[in-house]
Amino acid sequence: MAIEVTLPDLGDGIESGDVLAVHVSEGDTVTKDQPLLELETDKASVDIPSTAAGKVTKIHVSAGDSVSIGSVLVTLEGTEAEAKSAEPPKQDPEEEKDPEPAEEPVAESEEESPEPSEEAEEEPAAKEKPAAAPSKPAPAKSASSKPAKADEPVQLKSPTPPAVPAGELIHEDADSVPAGPAVRRFAREVGVDLRMVRGSGPGGRVTRDDVLLTVRQLSQGSGSVASTLAAPTAEATPAATNATNAPPPIVPSGEAGQDKYGPIKAEKMRRIRKVTAAQMTASWTTVPRVTNFDDADVTALEELRQQSKADYAEAGVKLTTMPFLIKAVALALKAHPEVNATVDLENEQIIYKEYVNVGIAVDSERGLVVPNIRNTDRMSIPDIARTLQQTAADIRGNNFSPSQLQGGTFTISNLGAIGGTYSTPIINIPEVAILLVGRSRMMPVVVEGQIVPRLMMPMSLSYDHRLVDGASAARFLNEVISYLEAPSRLLMAP
Repeated sequence: MAIEVTLPDLGDGIESGDVLAVHVSEGDTVTKDQPLLELETDKASVDIPSTAAGKVTKIHVSAGDSVSIGSVLVTLEGTEAEAKSAEPPKQDPEEEKDPEPAEEPVAESEEESPEPSEEAEEEPAAKEKPAAAPSKPAPAKSASSKPAKADEPVQLKSPTPPAVPAGELIHEDADSVPAGPAVRRFAREVGVDLRMVRGSGPGGRVTRDDVLLTVRQLSQGSGSVASTLAAPTAEATPAATNATNAPPPIVPSGEAGQDKYGPIKAEKMRRIRKVTAAQMTASWTTVPRVTNFDDADVTALEELRQQSKADYAEAGVKLTTMPFLIKAVALALKAHPEVNATVDLENEQIIYKEYVNVGIAVDSERGLVVPNIRNTDRMSIPDIARTLQQTAADIRGNNFSPSQLQGGTFTISNLGAIGGTYSTPIINIPEVAILLVGRSRMMPVVVEGQIVPRLMMPMSLSYDHRLVDGASAARFLNEVISYLEAPSRLLMAP
């Protein structure tokens, strides 16, 4: 019986997406929940799983196509029972509604994730895709063995795929390689050209272990790894190794060409980048913004953090300055509702949000995204720290959903994770303000008539002058600073 696998509902406000890669071919046998293709939406890139098991009889889309919700992606040949199981479960209409309005990522280009880069990246990369099915039945276990779960690390089987001879390409271009964002980033970090990697995953999908295996076999076989590995990236240099928070380098993979000045590469703009560009233009042209600059004395906060981080580490939580900053911002937003609002010019209204969802601008591999922490004002410092750590892991491993990017009321951009002090961040419309924090540094400060060294955090608050006046912005920023300079108030806050 023919089974049509269609593009499911991907969340509020998402009507279509662009196909980045197709992971299966006609004639392949797939299992239920096996990734069929990778799709990029306005919010994120996601894998679309199969709704049933069966044999692929027809593929209706290809890389580069734009598909809408409900479009047929793949036709499978399966049993009647499999066809019935492929039908989506009926849900209460009220449960399908996202309680928060959809909002777009902030259009700011110089952001970084909330200090996640010191964490190891092995776990997100390993969790990215399901384990590959063995090419041959395992002796004495073929009938009862269970398929690996999607969140289990991929284990290499024996025999492993043979290495590609040095210089031989098995993929025409890097974009055609069936590999997820985390694997692509890892390949760049170790200097491997993905076009030379043979995948062991479903449909030839490249896993992290495939990249590692290619490195080992090329190193042992050819004697000259430099001829087969990609050119060293900035992350491979000693200087960049110390810069643990550096984002992955941009490696153009477009079509080679020539203009009148020299060689070029023309790359198709990704959907996320197009949305970011549109948001940047809309914010720049519609919002009269002003930026206030100030510094917070976080000397006492750093002492408290140092005293507490060992206890948090025992619980598996990395305690950074960000949870304190997020909590301070959330409390200040409750006291200054004009900063936690939106402007509705069409209906001549000001919409004051009675909830606080703080977004964190993250410079991901595919572009800027802003996951937000819901009801931040009601959370404790430990809760924020745990949520922040999980959010960072989700973004790094591309394991987040569009709903995590919706409903934000205020944005924080952590430029300090990369370096730098002040900047003029672009407001994440329809929000009315964004706070950028720079790298804290020791500075001479006059305290009670004496010059003493203090740890100072640079802060840049951009705000929509249609709603937020200079005095309101100054009072809001002063309140945030007062919480950071007296961190015990944050610990006692409800």
